[in-house]
Amino acid sequence: MTNYLISLCLLGSLLHASTLCKIPATEFHLKGDYIIGGLFNIHQTSSSVYHGIPEAIDCSSQSFILSNYQKFQWMRFSVEEINNSTNLLPNVSLGYDIFDHCSDVHSFPDILNLISVNGLIQPFEKSTNKLPKAIAVIGPFSSTDTLTAAPFFMVDLIPLVSYGASSSVFSEKPRFPSFLRTVHPSKDVIEVIVNIVLHFKWSWVAFVNSDNDFGIDGRDSFMKRIKDTEICLAYTKNVNDNTNYVHMFKQIESQGINVIIIFTPESTVDALMDSAINLNVTNKVWIAGDTWSLNKQLQKKKGIKNIGTILGVSQPLVKIPGFDHFIYSAKSQIHCDNTAQPKFCCSFLNTEDILTVDSSFSFHVYTAVYAIAHALHNTLKCGNGRCDSNITISPHMILTELQKSNFTLLNRKIQFDEYGDPRFGSYSLVFWNSTGDAEEIGFYKYQSDDFFINNSKIQWHMNETVPTSFCSPECPKGFVKKQDGIHKCCFICEICLNGTYVNSTEDPYNCLPCKDTEWSEPGSTSCSLRAVEYIPFTDSGAILIMVGAWVFVGLTLATSVVFVINYNTPVVRSAGGPMCFLILGCLTLCTISVFFYFDKPTMSFCVLRFIPFVLFYTVCLACFVVRSFQIVCIFKIAAKFPKLYIWWMKYHGQWLVITVTFVTQAILLLINYFNHPPNPYNDTFWYPDKIVLNCDIDFCGILMAAVLLVTLCSLCFIFSYMGKDLPKNYNEAKAITFCLFLLTLTWIVSSTVFMLYRGKYILILNALAILFSIYSFLFSYFLPKCYIIIFQSHKNTQQYFQGLIQNYTKTISQ
Repeated sequence: MTNYLISLCLLGSLLHASTLCKIPATEFHLKGDYIIGGLFNIHQTSSSVYHGIPEAIDCSSQSFILSNYQKFQWMRFSVEEINNSTNLLPNVSLGYDIFDHCSDVHSFPDILNLISVNGLIQPFEKSTNKLPKAIAVIGPFSSTDTLTAAPFFMVDLIPLVSYGASSSVFSEKPRFPSFLRTVHPSKDVIEVIVNIVLHFKWSWVAFVNSDNDFGIDGRDSFMKRIKDTEICLAYTKNVNDNTNYVHMFKQIESQGINVIIIFTPESTVDALMDSAINLNVTNKVWIAGDTWSLNKQLQKKKGIKNIGTILGVSQPLVKIPGFDHFIYSAKSQIHCDNTAQPKFCCSFLNTEDILTVDSSFSFHVYTAVYAIAHALHNTLKCGNGRCDSNITISPHMILTELQKSNFTLLNRKIQFDEYGDPRFGSYSLVFWNSTGDAEEIGFYKYQSDDFFINNSKIQWHMNETVPTSFCSPECPKGFVKKQDGIHKCCFICEICLNGTYVNSTEDPYNCLPCKDTEWSEPGSTSCSLRAVEYIPFTDSGAILIMVGAWVFVGLTLATSVVFVINYNTPVVRSAGGPMCFLILGCLTLCTISVFFYFDKPTMSFCVLRFIPFVLFYTVCLACFVVRSFQIVCIFKIAAKFPKLYIWWMKYHGQWLVITVTFVTQAILLLINYFNHPPNPYNDTFWYPDKIVLNCDIDFCGILMAAVLLVTLCSLCFIFSYMGKDLPKNYNEAKAITFCLFLLTLTWIVSSTVFMLYRGKYILILNALAILFSIYSFLFSYFLPKCYIIIFQSHKNTQQYFQGLIQNYTKTISQ
């Protein structure tokens, strides 16, 4: 049992040793004419470390991060390369003071050391004779560490050039006036991730981020970026050392999310992926941020291939010559100090470990050092193989030149924008292939917004087909999405009704109405032009009606000729005498309206369709009213009301009534015309696929005119009924009654059809109704009298009429 405990202790010591690494002090400091500070978290404290009293942490006792140690070596290499060159800073040597910034809350001695002046900190000292130790500082790597360290350097405008802090807050110049960075802000990485999601048409995604400034800023940038896209953030989670991954993955699975974006640093993603593997999470698409997309240890982890497809966004790897040789030389000079505490040093690391680790941010460290060197070059006015050593350099002078940086490094133009963010760089898109390597499958370039993915290089976990991730399946064509719940990606599908359509590209959530000149069937994705319908003059129906109108005109002219020739005969006089010609003339004028029911309607067409017929037909009805009244007056009223008869004859009552009626109707029509003139309009109500060209007549406006016509018809009926027993040749009332019967029947049929049918042939029906109305008077009243005049001339004598009157008088007296 004792031996077993001893073995466990020895094993624990060895495991602990693998996490501890005491870097030789010579690697942290280099003397030179000008000192550049460096903050690298070579070791990383655990968030579970708590202290009861304030104390500074011994970083070498914390977990060693090999990738950050490599970044530390990149700074050393860059300074050495500059010092070995006579072009950039001739006769000037750069030095560095690099500190292991392993904690954002306990590693302040290194920061205070860099801003100190002769070992003292005097942040409010304005004297230019006392300058801080470092002319500029490189680092830290993480956004959280930088947020803690940056304010110390901002006070005296000491340039702080970060190679990894990507939080968007550092672009706020009022808060961070002397901050610059060689890595793009998180929103740029998010832009690439969103482009990937949009490229594969994924709309239902989860966003898992670290519970720190870096992760939260990435999540906020993602939510802001997808606001006006089809992407829905179905689930989001801030993860840390205490996260319950079992619950998290159950939530993701229950919501049917197949795409998971992981926006965390390397230290956090290890635990997350271990949980995914242990919980047998499969068939997912994982999108890696640039902090872990090239993590070689994770790529080789057992079971990583079972969790699905891993895509990533990475910093492009830039081949910088000379670094390998530098590392081999540096490692050959390192000797383990057995007296050092703790006893373990970095001798267990070989050069291959350093060179093969993820070097995503190596170029950013390299660029940061060269940017400061170029700023110093410009400040010292270097040229012609020497620099002006008499110039007193202060950090704010370096800051000014840094902000104006414009130089070429490894064929890349290095510049910063007004926010201190880089104007250079691009991103690579990678896929973790079956061999466990991150294979480049595309790129994203900032300056040109070029985005490219080679889909053929991706081996999907879903039988070579692109996986899907949505809350609701896409609606069929012609259906719109009606949101179901808080997410716009969760919806039910509803069909667009006729007269509407859906444009899924512009607005998949609303049925858009078609224009008045268009139509659509239910479930349409576009509108079609309506068929425009009207009756042209060449239509066979129109031709027949117009021929009928001209025939009517001819008949009225013939009737007028017959009446003129036989003007003084009893038949003509009993028919009304001169009033007959007024009636025939008005009936002829009524035919004007018939011709304007055809062809495309205009405002004048609409006026002439309606007003001539109504106005002149009113005169005709007024004539028949007074004619009926005269017949009754002669045979019945004259004897009973002689004074009324005398007044009627003396003042020509019939012409007075006709004139008053005509003037009244004309006034009513003029009032309606000025208030609501009849205009052409497109009737789109009755037929969804047609436009019937018609006239817009205000039926409420012509109500009084219609009332007048109905009143005249009613009076005709009344007087006709009173004269039903008059002598046959004097009984025009019966003819008038028959005319009115035909008139009423015509318009009842016309109105009924109008209520049931509104197509273009309703115009022919209206014109036909006018013809029937005027033909009824001609055939029922005038043509029978023409027949008597022409074919029964013996009945057209004075003696015949007197005999009829005498017989009627005897009948009444009996």
